[in-house]
This record gives sequence, C-alpha cells and structure tokens, in this order.
Amino acid sequence: MSELITADLVDLDLSADTKEAAARLLAERMVEAGRVTDLDGFLADVAAREEQMPTGLDGGIGIPHCRSAHVTEPTLAFGRSAARIDFGAADGPADLVFLIAAPAGADSDHLTILSSLARQLMNADFTDALRSADQPERVAALIRGEKPATAGPAAAEPAAADAAPAEPAAAEPAASDSVAASAAASQTASEPVAPFRIVAVTSCPTGIAHTYMAAESLENAAREAGVELVVETQGSAGFDKLPAATIAAADAVVFAHDVEVREKARFAGKPTVDVGVKAAINRPAELIAEARGKAARGEIAAPADGAAEGSAPMDADGAAGDGFGTRLRKWLMTGVSYMVPFVAAGGLLIALAFAIGGYEIASAKSVADHFVWTETSSWAALLFQIGSAAFTFLVPVLAGYIAYGMADRPGLVPGFVGGYIATTIKAGFLGGLVAGLIAGAVVMAIQRFKVPASLRGIMPVVVIPLISSAIVGVLMFVVIGKPIASAQEAMTDWLNGLSGANAIGLGVLLGLMMCFDLGGPVNKVAYAFATGGIAVSDPSTGSLKIMAAVMAAGMVPPLAMALATTVRGRLFTKTERENGKAAWVLGASFISEGAIPFAAADPLRVIPSSMVGGAVTGALSMAFDCTLRAPHGGIFVVPLIGQPFLYLLAIVAGTVVSTGLVVFLKGLRKTAEPGATGQAGDGAATGGATEDESKVAVAV
Repeated sequence: MSELITADLVDLDLSADTKEAAARLLAERMVEAGRVTDLDGFLADVAAREEQMPTGLDGGIGIPHCRSAHVTEPTLAFGRSAARIDFGAADGPADLVFLIAAPAGADSDHLTILSSLARQLMNADFTDALRSADQPERVAALIRGEKPATAGPAAAEPAAADAAPAEPAAAEPAASDSVAASAAASQTASEPVAPFRIVAVTSCPTGIAHTYMAAESLENAAREAGVELVVETQGSAGFDKLPAATIAAADAVVFAHDVEVREKARFAGKPTVDVGVKAAINRPAELIAEARGKAARGEIAAPADGAAEGSAPMDADGAAGDGFGTRLRKWLMTGVSYMVPFVAAGGLLIALAFAIGGYEIASAKSVADHFVWTETSSWAALLFQIGSAAFTFLVPVLAGYIAYGMADRPGLVPGFVGGYIATTIKAGFLGGLVAGLIAGAVVMAIQRFKVPASLRGIMPVVVIPLISSAIVGVLMFVVIGKPIASAQEAMTDWLNGLSGANAIGLGVLLGLMMCFDLGGPVNKVAYAFATGGIAVSDPSTGSLKIMAAVMAAGMVPPLAMALATTVRGRLFTKTERENGKAAWVLGASFISEGAIPFAAADPLRVIPSSMVGGAVTGALSMAFDCTLRAPHGGIFVVPLIGQPFLYLLAIVAGTVVSTGLVVFLKGLRKTAEPGATGQAGDGAATGGATEDESKVAVAV
C-alpha cells in the first residue's frame, strides 16, 4: 500500500484565501501524484460533502474530506496557511488544512488509517508539532507517525498513519482501566464508589474523520472527569458493536451523530444525550456533564423509533456467545423488521381501496392510463395500485435484510436479487426466507477468502455482488426455486382448507404466541407468519383469517391490564394505574407492548393471564370466520374487517377472561399477605419494586 502522504503532498505556504481555493491547490498536488484522476469531479465531491456540514474544527483546523470515484487510493494532502482560512469553525479560521481523499470502495485497512489520523488531530502536541515543522518531509513523517531521531512530544505519539492499523476501540479498555484506577484512588476505604459509566456512539455522513475525532474528544474529556467511557464508532470501515453487558452496565448514553445511529434500540431506557457529531468534538466536557446530570435526575430516554408492535428493529447479528438457533432467529427477525413497514403501508392502502371501491377495484385499469379526479372509483384504484406497488417489495426486502443481518451491507445485493427471483417464480414468502439465508451464507463464504491488497478496494462494490448474485440466481432459478414454490402453494392450499377444530386450534396457538412475550421474538414470529400470508396482491381466505386472529389476540394484554386497573385499582401501584390509562389507547391500537410494565412487575400472574385471554380471542376469531386485509391498526380498521361485530366480541371476551384471571391471581396473593395495602409505593404487594416499574413504564 502506498504511503498516505508524501512530501509532494505538503504545502507549508498555502496561498489560498478561501476554502474552495485551498481545496483546489491541495487537490492539484493529488492529481500530479496520480492519486486523483479528475480534478473538477473530485472537487465537486468535496464541495458536496462541505454542504452537508462545515468541516472546520476548533483549534485552527480545517479538514475537508470525501469519498470519491475519482480517487485511486487513500490520500492526504496538508497545507499550512499564515493568512488562515475560514472553514466554518466556531472559534475562527484555520491555519492547518488537511484534505482527505478516500476511494469510493476503500477497504477497512485504509479507512482505519484515516480514522487513526482523525483521532490524532485532537492531540495538541501533534498539531503544535505540525505548526513548528519547517520541512515538508518532516510534516509528512509526523502525519505518517514516524518517530524522528530526537524524540519530542509529538514523536512520542502513537503512529497516526502507516503503523499497523488497529480498530479505534482497541485502546478503550486501557483507558477504562486507568479511569477506574484513578477513581478508585480517590475513594475512601469506608465508602467505595463505583465510577460513572457512559457508552457513546459517534457517526458522521462520510464516516472517515469526524466520527473518530468525536470519539477521541469524548474519551479525553471522560478521562479528565474521572468517568469510564467506551465509544462505538460507526464509520465507513464498519463498526464493532458494544457488548450488551457494557451497555447494560452504563449509567448514561451519548449519541454524537449526523446520520442515524444503527441499532439504536439497544440503548433504550437510559439517560441519553443526543447531539451532532461536532458537538462532541468542540464541547465534550459539557456533554459528559449533561449525561451525568440527566442520570442524577432520572431522565430516562424513550424507546428508539420502531419499538411499536411489528416494527421493532432486531440486532443485525448475534452476540459472540449466541448459538446457531439464536443467530438464525435474529437474522430472520432482521428481515421481518424491515419488511413490516412495507406490509403496513401496502396493506392499509389496499384495505382502504377496497373500503372505498369494493373488491372489484382489483381489476381496474392502470391509473396511469385512466384517472378521473372526480370519480371515487379512480381514487380507489389509485390507492389499490399504490398499495400493490408497495407489496411488490415485500419479499425482496425480507430476503435482502435477512442477508444483511448475516453479512452486513455486502449481503444486500444478492439478497434483493434472490428475493425478486422468488416473486417471479411464485415462491412467495417462503422463497424469500430461503433466498435471504442462501445469499447471506454465500457472502460470508466469499469473505473468508484472502485476496491481494490490490483487489480489496473493489471487493465490496464489484466482486462480492457479482459472484454472490450469480450463485444465488442460479440456485433460485434452476435448483431450489421450483420445489419451494410447490411448498408455498401447498401451504396456501392447507390454509384455505382450514375449518372447524383445525382452524380454532391454529387460532389458539397464534393467540398464545402473540401474548407470550408482548412484542418479543415469539410474538414477532406469529406476526410475521400472518403478514407473510397477506403480503400478496390476492391473499387467500385462510391468510386473511390468520391476520385477523393475530391482531385481535395482540390487542388483549394491554386492554386487559387497563380494565384490571380500572375495576380493581387497589391491587396495583399508583404507577401501574397511570400506565393502565395509557394501555387503553395502546391496546386499541394493537400495540402489545402496552402490557410490558405490568408483566415486568408481576410476570408470573400477568403473562399467563394474557396468554389465556389471547388464546380465547384467537380461537373465537377463527371460529367466527373473521378476516382482515390490513396488517395493523387495531380498532381503527374495524370497518375493513369481515364479521366486524363478532370480531369485537372476540376481543371483548378475551379481555374479560384475562382481566378476571389477573385480578383473581393478584387477589390470592393479597389474601396471603394481609399486611399489604396495595397503595402506591407498596412494591412488595405488587410483585416488584416501584422504581423498576417506573423505569419500564417510561421506556415503553
């Protein structure tokens, strides 16, 4: 691999007076060195990145950077300006300018080198040495991390560039150890105090510079404050997830990001500071203090987006100790979590179209050729065709994100290709599951091969998509696609043939699953089974019955807890009675998680009661031949349900059964504990500590 920077890429007398001129002068050096193939194209990419967020940093640093197809290899050019150039930093213009150029397909080794340099820029000794150096060769050596013959402060710093690349998080345990040691030294022997713990996530649009500079800045500030902090850098080189135990032990969370935090739900329920990435670079001490303040006040963050029923994101991969079964479940649930929004949007649009125009609207002409603004039938056809378009993505999205869960981004292309093939050969939902698993496995196998350094840059953008898509395509078209399609057809016929005791038995099973873990994996399996059945333009009657039974059963737990807190409030704490008011709305909206605060406080009474009520509702819904085309909506889509009055009767019956059981079971405990009052704050009388209940309630 070529050196990141050479003396020819250093300008110690940068004559530019604007950031655009500075970028051009430094980029011209890259062109002359053969590192950039198209000057104007590259500068356009730099300008586009600059429009996203100014790249000036406090301390007189400008760091314009981008990923570009016009860059042949990772390169850095450095300029020092006596006149100083405005890059948008809060404390004024910059005299040190670093232009970082990364290829569009840069491999993780290159990106790790650049991230290591970004961390060095937060070191005052390093930047002081750059200001005092009088030779381009000396500057290039400093940036590469080479130690001079006479080691000064800057020379003693860790290698910033061409040293053996290590993940940025590699130094974190040592930092944590030193913080813990200093904290322990300040404790008195009679009053031990555990260090305050923070976990942080940093990310920026390019994932090259600011991501790692923010991490370094936060770590330095935490060390000075005596705080134990571990950072997860979500950069272009990928990211190593923080262990679940580390997150669980943290007292607070800091998000410093300009793009969405991946798998944000892992951090739900903790005091959280959420800011842009530059805030962590410029004022890390304030963020540390803010996190401590929120923790002291008990300000718990709400759950991440998507925590509601049917859309909770799952971990993209398993933890190191997970068995194959656990990892398989997580892979499948990753695909399901990304598929569900398409199901919800498409299903609700189609159901609304049928409500407006009747079922015959499915055979209407394309609205692209015939649409009359004043005709109701045209609007119904428009809604149906939009919903049908959303449905065409279901199986490809399912397969693509199953593969993503297994192999990260390289799995997306073969996964989507395999999922689309599954739809063309009518292999359906089952075909999408198989295609996603095959695509992920193929990519993981390809990634095991060692390739020359010269090929690493094109592996993720050319080689892996090409080979994996070809293999998956051949398998789906020629080898296993038709048998899967036959199995899908057989399953559809079986569902259509369900009647009597068989249908009721399936309703009982689905009801038990929906109420077992209240939005957890078992609940999601039942929900995915139901939504997969209606995820076609013309679902079978059996599939519509299953969807109806699943939604009805999922509404029972929160409705039952709401009713129980209303009729026998003295059996519940004040916090639970407040949660009961919200549970009415959550249950009516088909959000099973509304019962979680009650289950967390008293699982042995609440969960069995919910399961029995859900089983009753599922059985009655199937017995009444209720159908549902909408995958979500609760009572708000009752007009779109077949046999709506009987459907509501099934929900009421299950709710009453669950309510009766939970009141009976709690009453037995009440009799056994005559001293319990059941008033607010009586944790012993309600099966759990009220502080924990409050935390769960806020999290939900």
